[in-house]
Amino acid sequence: MRNEHILLVDDEKGILTMLKTVLEKEGFKQIDMATTGGEAMRKVEAVSYDLIVLDVMLPDTDGFELCQQIRRHTSVPLLFLTARSDNMDKLMGLGIGGDDYITKPFYPLEVAARIKAQLRRKTLYQSPAQLKSNRLDFGFFAIHKSAAQLTVHGIDTPCPAKEFELLLFLCEHPNQVFTALQLYEQVWGEALLGDEKTVVIHISRLRKRIEADPSNPRFIVNLRNLGYKFIPPQKAAAHEV
Repeated sequence: MRNEHILLVDDEKGILTMLKTVLEKEGFKQIDMATTGGEAMRKVEAVSYDLIVLDVMLPDTDGFELCQQIRRHTSVPLLFLTARSDNMDKLMGLGIGGDDYITKPFYPLEVAARIKAQLRRKTLYQSPAQLKSNRLDFGFFAIHKSAAQLTVHGIDTPCPAKEFELLLFLCEHPNQVFTALQLYEQVWGEALLGDEKTVVIHISRLRKRIEADPSNPRFIVNLRNLGYKFIPPQKAAAHEV
């Protein structure tokens, strides 16, 4: 039995019941459900969840707006679930803090697999026993690995789970070039489901957090036709403590 606590948010009770049944068969026992944005927000404020599945179209609010509210309380993995398959919707969802985007109709076991992949990597990056050290210090920003925390100029900076994992992976592999699909495989863990746009959006969000000028990045750079690499700050070389 798994002890992760999951919140499912969808206005279609049939979908909630189906997902809950599938997840219970996969070993998940702590599953809460909500059919409105208001109900979901009250649960998020009262319970510390490990992962949230959120429908974009809710009767009382837009799922994208609700995601932004949720991100003020928690940075746990958040998967959008929606019947809207437009690429702009997908990019918007990833851009405001979502970690994955699943369109309806969907295969329930695929949703379960994506949930387990998100939780597996979340656990990996939060377990000190799996890490060489607890902290990477780059001078003006630092990564506190066991706490899954980013500080910029000494100030705690909210960083959703997948952004943090992507930043950590890049920082632990400085000056190495990775294609978008390689980064997707390393961080999301699902090579066959890889989506370059997902990586591009997360890179853009990270630059806004750690770059003085995100439009002219110095640290997370894109080498045309090759991929991305992290260049450590020269004036404050990284050191592990």
